[in-house]
Amino acid sequence: MKNITHWINGAPAEGSGRTSEIFNPATGEVSGRVHLASVAEVDAAVAAAAAAYPAWRDASLVKRSQVLFRFRELMYANRDELARLISAEHGKVHSDALGEVARGLEVVEFACGIPHLLKGGFSEGVSTRVDSYSIRQPLGVVAGITPFNFPAMVPMWMFPIAIAAGNAFILKPSEKDPSASLLMAALWREAGLPDGVFNVVQGDKVAVDRLLEHPDVRAVSFVGSTPIARYVYETGTSHGKRVQALGGAKNHMLVLPDADLDLVADAAVSAGFGSAGERCMAISVVLAVDPVGDELVDKIVSRVSELTIGPGDDPASQMGPLVTEVHRDKVASYLDLGVSEGAKLVVDGRQTPVLGGGAAAETPGFWLGPTVLDHVPAGSRVHQEEIFGPVLAIVRVSSYEEGLELINGGEFGNGTAVFTNDGGAARRFQNEVEVGMIGINVPIPVPMAFYSFGGWKASLFGDTHVHGTEGVHFYTRGKVVTSRWLDPSHGGVNLGFPTNK
Repeated sequence: MKNITHWINGAPAEGSGRTSEIFNPATGEVSGRVHLASVAEVDAAVAAAAAAYPAWRDASLVKRSQVLFRFRELMYANRDELARLISAEHGKVHSDALGEVARGLEVVEFACGIPHLLKGGFSEGVSTRVDSYSIRQPLGVVAGITPFNFPAMVPMWMFPIAIAAGNAFILKPSEKDPSASLLMAALWREAGLPDGVFNVVQGDKVAVDRLLEHPDVRAVSFVGSTPIARYVYETGTSHGKRVQALGGAKNHMLVLPDADLDLVADAAVSAGFGSAGERCMAISVVLAVDPVGDELVDKIVSRVSELTIGPGDDPASQMGPLVTEVHRDKVASYLDLGVSEGAKLVVDGRQTPVLGGGAAAETPGFWLGPTVLDHVPAGSRVHQEEIFGPVLAIVRVSSYEEGLELINGGEFGNGTAVFTNDGGAARRFQNEVEVGMIGINVPIPVPMAFYSFGGWKASLFGDTHVHGTEGVHFYTRGKVVTSRWLDPSHGGVNLGFPTNK
């Protein structure tokens, strides 16, 4: 049975006694235990980071980028092992886990360019023999609190840029799938990162609260549900920290009557059921503009019927189980809720067969197959609440305007998509929709690493998105220097008020 520890000051560190079970979602069996950090263990990690920070801050940009390049190569060489760990604890299929690692590595590659990303500006002669220039410097000790659904990718949204910029980083991963964090820590050490610059504290709310309160932690990044994101933001900022807290989502796909319905159906199934719907960028609502609804639902159902769900390590599996029994039961409860609200259950994921087992509801493990609810009433709980599982809601609307109003009237503003062959309609949509990330004939508009990721409204607390240029700015702060080097002909003492000349 696995024993998952912390990683403090360049080495594994045993916990003080509290542990939590790790499960294999495909079988429901306990596969290991993870240590849960006490306040003392968090403090030890912060102390190690604070001690390592000055030397790493003062390391040259070339030195930092060399370590990043080596880390990238090691991550790439170990991507299959990392994906295996993710599949075993999260449940997603191996190919999906590999995709997660690949998208995370894009941010590592972006961070390798830190010498360019930290370039400032210079203005010569702003006054007589006076120059001004800007520089960006690291914050110090920073922390990342990350969710279960992407145990490698989401941490890589944060720590490559933070470390490249000269900070020391503490990762608090999800206790549901913690093994990936330790492999990444070991690869950082192998890449030559000095001890203490990257630390991992496993844990629960005790660890989170201590990171949010610790006076030596300068900034906190968070990805998770909206209630916890709000808590992290309010608690962290009340303790004087810089905070970016990304919350939940309810992503809508608006399908206009001129759209290619085969493309739409492929996109809806891929974006709705990939990673068992446990994605903050999953499409969970399809807004079908009359008269395309019936035909589109038929195409979606036909594709869903061909999907294979099974263990993540089975190459035949296209979708794995959900992460825990509690989460599976919560997601499954929305099926009956949807019917009670007036929706039609056209695909019941509880009856989906599982490779090596029977129906999902009768097979050991945390199984729920792809589910489709049609004629979901606008404004119902199934339509509005974040389900975070393989449940696709079809809402029928009469027009573009009605669909847009439903998207803009929602609590969340993370991602959305429009499918159309009308360029004017697409341009109007991108201008009018109140959402942070938009796809046009693209179902999951996750930006590339050189752009920044983040939503609007209850999907983001704080004013800075992750990775890209905004990520660099989050982990650094600016200085403006005004300098004058005197020459022998300076004018001597002048007690008058300084003015430009």
